[in-house]
Formats: sequence, C-alpha cells, structure tokens
Amino acid sequence: MNLASPETAISDWLATQKQAMLDLLERLVNIDSGSYDKEGVDAVGAQIKAFFDAHGIAVETIPGATKGDVLRAVLAAPDQAGGNAGRNIVLMGHRDTVFPKGEAERRPFRIENGRAYGPGVADMKAGLVMNAFVLAAFRKFGAAPGPMVGLFTGDEEIGSPEGRAVIEAEGRMARAVFNAEPGRPSGNVVTARKGGVFMVMAIEGKAAHSGGNFEAGISAIEELARKIIAIHALTDLKAGVTLNVGLVRGGQSVNTVAPFAEGEIDLRYVEPAQRDDIVAKIEAIVRTANVPGTRATLAIKGEFLPVNPTAASNALFETYVGAAADAGLKVAGEFSGGCADSGFTAAVGAPTICGVGPVGGKAHSPEEYLEIDSMVPRAQALARAICRLPQAGL
Repeated sequence: MNLASPETAISDWLATQKQAMLDLLERLVNIDSGSYDKEGVDAVGAQIKAFFDAHGIAVETIPGATKGDVLRAVLAAPDQAGGNAGRNIVLMGHRDTVFPKGEAERRPFRIENGRAYGPGVADMKAGLVMNAFVLAAFRKFGAAPGPMVGLFTGDEEIGSPEGRAVIEAEGRMARAVFNAEPGRPSGNVVTARKGGVFMVMAIEGKAAHSGGNFEAGISAIEELARKIIAIHALTDLKAGVTLNVGLVRGGQSVNTVAPFAEGEIDLRYVEPAQRDDIVAKIEAIVRTANVPGTRATLAIKGEFLPVNPTAASNALFETYVGAAADAGLKVAGEFSGGCADSGFTAAVGAPTICGVGPVGGKAHSPEEYLEIDSMVPRAQALARAICRLPQAGL
C-alpha cells in the first residue's frame, strides 16, 4: 500500500471532524475534574470511554486508589515484520485540572472570536479530544504502522503519584510517545522540559505568650523565614535551577510565639545530576536549626523528571515538523520550565515529544483559552507523523 494513501485518507477525514471535536471538548470541559476530585476525573474518563466504545476501540481501566483511574485505549495494528513494528505508539494526556469543584458551572465552555474558554480547555482537554480522534481515524482506516495506545491519566497536575508507575511501564514498551499538552502560543511544540521536585518542610517550635512570657517561646515562623532565605539562595538562573517557597502556613495567634510553621518548596532543574545535589543542600538547610530548640522535617510530595533531547527524540521531532508542514503548520521546538508526564517516558528511554496538542495559552487561569482552528491541523500533523515513523527509522 502506498503510504501517502492512508495518510491522506486520515487527514481528509479529520478535516470533517471539527464540530464533532468541539462537541466532545464541550462535554469534557463542563465536567469538574480537579486532581483530588476522583469522581469528576472518572466522569471525564467515562465520556472518553463512550467515544472509544462508539468507534470500536478497546479500553482497559486501571483503577486509581484515590485519584482518577487510568484509561488505556488499545488499537492493534496489522501484522508487520521487522523494525519497531511490534512496539507501541503512545498518545498521552491527563484528564485532571487545577480548578476547584464548581468552576465548570461558574464559567462553562464557550467560544468567542475563534477561541474556546473554560476550565482545562487547553490544559489539556483539547489534547485528549485530539488523541481520541486520531486513534479513531487509525481505527477507521487501518493504517497504523504498529500498535497504538491512548493513555489517559488522572493526576498529572499533582505530580502523578498514582499514574507515574503506569506511565513508566508504558514508556518502556514504546517506540514513540506524543504527549498532547497544549501547543505553545507560538504554535511550537516542546522538545525539552525541566524536572521538578515538590517538597514540604515542617518546623516545630514552642508556644508562649508573646507579651507576658516571650522568652519561653521558640518561634517556628522565624526559623521558617531563615530557611526560606537559605533555600532561595540556591537559585542559579544560569544553570537553570530555581527554588521557590510558594506556600507558607504557621502560627497559633498574633500574640503567641509560633509553635509550628510549614513551607512548600518548588525546585526546578535541567539535568538529572542537579536534582540530587540541590535536594541534598535543602536537606542540610532543613536539618540545621538557626533558632535554637526548633526541629524540622522535609518530605517530598511529588516530582517530575526532565525531558532532555536524544538522537531518537530529535528524529521524532524532525518527523513531526515535516508532518506539520504538510498539515499547513510551521512548527519549531521550545524549551519549557514547566513539568509534565513526558519526563517519565523520556527518562525510561522512549523517544518523546511534548506539547503536540492544539494551541492554547494562559493555562491554570480564568483566562485559559484554546485556538479552535488549531484542533484539526494539529490532529492531522500528529496522524501524519505517526504514519511516517517507519521512514524515520522509529
């Protein structure tokens, strides 16, 4: 079969699906699915499963203990000999958002001046829709160059505490991974990302009346302040390492020497070796008491791994660039300081590119938007790139 024939058929079919894509997107956006709202995240999953059921695509559900289940849509390919034909082509995305319960009712899906709005519309429910329709296209035309897997996880926004093991297992079986995080506002995709570690330091002091018995108190808040200064001093912008204590809590009352305090730390880094070095320095800061009598602990709440380019991921990117050009898009690669599940697949050796979803911006804010005219071309670019994996030696 001529490779151009199924590629063209798939692209032409996707061109007819814009309204159907938007209809599914509206249903997904209008369901609250914050990371800690398992019921909501699974309700989004039910909509996606119903779509696959209608298109004859099998879906496996991997139950989440407290977070959203993982859906694994599987599309078998015709028998193919040689190369990587037996290894999975993975389309990945997360169903959870950062928004609280009730957000979808407060500002439901809407379209104005060519942009769609609503909680999670770009990050990343549009990417979920794109992945679903690309899988449906390959199911319809039978042109996949190998088995395909759609992985729809439920806890990315909090570091994938339950989804990570599933993602890494999938990455070990993958010949290529496309993560449908939103395309950059420039239209580019993401070829490299920082890693991130999210930590909590908890400090114990001693309560005392701040007027009548001040000298008997031990201030956990003072100790927290001193530790924050030391931790922020570890930032090295040239090396790509940043530290931010973004949340602080503590104290009992304004007239009490604070008996406890807590700070949440965000570490971002580029190279894997930086992670262990900086974490060790943070641990030393936490162990060292500046205010005598205080005690402190450090706990890692979650983390992401970096995406660093390899020869294979560069080949995947170049394949995508050519496919995007034939879909009418001019695409370059960008580095992102943000983290994503793509770091987990990249770390286990799977050629990975990220940000291949429809184009959007202002994620995690009430102004989050999606360029609706990017839905079909980005789906076409992804489908064309998948068709061309064998030509790229992937």
